[in-house]
Amino acid sequence: MLSQMALPSFLAFVAVFLLCFSFSVNPQPDRYSIDNYPTASAPASWTNSPSLPHNITFDGGEIVHSLLQRRSSTRGMSFATGFYCFPPCKSFFVSIYIVYADYDTYNNYYFYYDRPQVIWSANRAHPVSENATLQLTSKDGLTLRDSDGSLVWSTSGLNQSVAGINITEAGNLVLFDINNSSIWQSFDHPTDCLVMGQMLAEGMNITANSSSNDLAESQFYLTLRAYGLYGYLHSETTLEYYYNIDDTTSNGTKLAMFMDGNLTMFSTLSNTGIALPIFTFPTAKSIQYMRLESDGHLRLYDSDESPWKMVADLLNPNTCDYPIVCGHYGICNNGQCSCPGNYFKPVDNRRPELGCYAITNITCHDVKNHLLLELNNVSYFSDVDNVELNKIDENSCKRACLRDCNCKAALFQSYNGDLSDGHCLTLSEVFSLKNYPPDASNFTSTAFIKVQASSSKFRLGAVMGSIFGALLFMLTLISIYFVCSRRRKQEQDEDIIEQMSGMPTRFTFEELRAATKNFVKILGKGGFGTVFEGRWGDEKIAVKRLDNVGHGKKDFLAEVETIGSIHHNNLVRLIGFCADKFNRLLVYEYMCNGSLDQWIYCRDGRVPLSWPIRFKIVMDIAKGLCYLHEDCRQKIVHFDIKPENILLDEKFNARVSDFGLSKLIDRDISRVMTKMRGTPGYLAPEWLTAMVTEKVDVYSFGVVVMEILSGRRNLDDSQTEENRHLIKLLEEKSKINALLDLIDINLSDVKSYKKEIVDVMKLAMWCLQWDSTRRPSMSMVVKVLEGGMEVETSLDYNFVSSIPLIVNIPGIVDQSVPLVASVLSGPR
Repeated sequence: MLSQMALPSFLAFVAVFLLCFSFSVNPQPDRYSIDNYPTASAPASWTNSPSLPHNITFDGGEIVHSLLQRRSSTRGMSFATGFYCFPPCKSFFVSIYIVYADYDTYNNYYFYYDRPQVIWSANRAHPVSENATLQLTSKDGLTLRDSDGSLVWSTSGLNQSVAGINITEAGNLVLFDINNSSIWQSFDHPTDCLVMGQMLAEGMNITANSSSNDLAESQFYLTLRAYGLYGYLHSETTLEYYYNIDDTTSNGTKLAMFMDGNLTMFSTLSNTGIALPIFTFPTAKSIQYMRLESDGHLRLYDSDESPWKMVADLLNPNTCDYPIVCGHYGICNNGQCSCPGNYFKPVDNRRPELGCYAITNITCHDVKNHLLLELNNVSYFSDVDNVELNKIDENSCKRACLRDCNCKAALFQSYNGDLSDGHCLTLSEVFSLKNYPPDASNFTSTAFIKVQASSSKFRLGAVMGSIFGALLFMLTLISIYFVCSRRRKQEQDEDIIEQMSGMPTRFTFEELRAATKNFVKILGKGGFGTVFEGRWGDEKIAVKRLDNVGHGKKDFLAEVETIGSIHHNNLVRLIGFCADKFNRLLVYEYMCNGSLDQWIYCRDGRVPLSWPIRFKIVMDIAKGLCYLHEDCRQKIVHFDIKPENILLDEKFNARVSDFGLSKLIDRDISRVMTKMRGTPGYLAPEWLTAMVTEKVDVYSFGVVVMEILSGRRNLDDSQTEENRHLIKLLEEKSKINALLDLIDINLSDVKSYKKEIVDVMKLAMWCLQWDSTRRPSMSMVVKVLEGGMEVETSLDYNFVSSIPLIVNIPGIVDQSVPLVASVLSGPR
């Protein structure tokens, strides 16, 4: 990229014509001259504070501590990088932004227009505070650390020594070597924007920000694929809301180049000569950039006479094709929003685009009063027939939604009015709907929205009960008091369960006895219960019966409350529960491939897993834990991550199970004190203090990753004395650079993936840091696995303390007792 821009000659030009403006008399704090300082040499360090030489406070309250700045050939425009904050400026992002300035001839200085336009951010999900430090070193490139020293972001893992950093006239932040060749560039890691001259390679994404002042990733992203550009909304499932297809570019890897007047896709095969415009838009009058925004729109901005005018909306011309145009449950008709039927009301009557809410909340305790509100000629932003579902009839589609308490709506589409042959999509979250009048092709679309009907019998009974209670209140007060007190004591747990919101389906004990054929087929046993195979309707289920009611009751309530309120592809799905008297049972989806320990230790003659499957399992576990730690309303710490609690479906998709030991933590609390819990061999060292954070799960994750890579348990009595403790062995091998010795000998394709396996092992070592503050967050782990971030290089290789862990602590098994391989900690 730098060779194309003739960087050496350009830098020489900059060195000759470097301009420095200064104030002669009391300059205002928000008016600074436009210097040209685009390059810095390694090593260099910048601390985020007003003491940095280039600081600007804009009229809107934004503050910039500028580190590098490149004047554009376009008058008044500059690309810059530095610490940037939105008002009230409590946290900062290391960003690339465009500033627009003009020259005041009377006062003889440049002044800035409008707010800067942020086009890229290194730490979009993890803003830093004042006194955070950005360092440039020849080994690691750029490293961002917060004021407490914790690593936030880096470009470490580079294969060449870094000589310096440069921001180009196109807005590309480049690390270069001594020969001025590019080593790393921001153009290869887009966030939510593309600027002119930037390319989007096949498989790369641009992901919208959560809002204009929150740079964290939202649910919307665009990606380039072999046949064009695609837009997706990622919720519990990923749904397509835009596509631009042209199969004439089917050969070679695809690139999309943002040029003046168009976004063009072409093939890397030079002999094809293919270059097809994805979008064509007005030619730039100044600097242009396109941004995927939090509402899913891709908008093109140009700075002409007035700064940053939106000149084109590039995706769907129909406003109703966007997923959140009318909020949840809202129906879009020619850009106007309304609510469906009499069961819903607008969130705000004056702002119908904010969506609708159900007048009566849907509850799984009253499924007999669930109804489907039929909306004819209503479809979804995503084509139902694009979803890979078998064709079914309309009645089956409706029944599928009514049977599933998590289903909030079903959409059925067919042609020629044939209700026996169509496509069905069930939704656990309902975004905007749209009116779709029948067209000439006889296409029909019907939406069935689940609502909670009121029972007239219940209302009449409530009125009569109130009248009767008023008449007899004085006569029966004492009797009611004693009766209620006695019943409250006997049914305390049932009352707790009934009051929980969003609970899954409640079964009777007799229903589950019949489903399991009187609890005959045992899938496994654990410390708190036994798991049986069963069948409910056409679906196989796993029923976990808590044998020790006195001890298992607390874990039972924790699992029901926790799993019943969250849904994720990498978390086991809780179908329902039973709380009849003293019977406590949990009903899970059946995972046909059982738990992970059965595969990584090659039990029962199972075929060893290939590396791609092992890597996918590691990724799935990381995503599940990331959701628990960072995406739930309350932070959820699992406390018992181990292979027995990782379940596999028929395609070896991994899901985290067993939240009986989990703990909900308010997000404003950094640490909690709790009694020791978990399983020996997977416990983080900070359990010695009982003051823990979600980083205990990160440590356990690191142990599980090492077991997946090595094909053995962390604590294995079958090994020799020196090899008995896997993590201790990892310490020794890492210090002598012999990590390959730890790879599972049963991994047949190790030669093809040797580097990737070692990289994942280094990630595990980062997770196993003795100091919990040095461990990555699970979102950072996911980024490393996805290739968007490098592993921290300055690691402490002492993963295991020489201090023996205290034993016989209530709530944990004595460490002197060896682990039994058949212990079951979750359904399978």
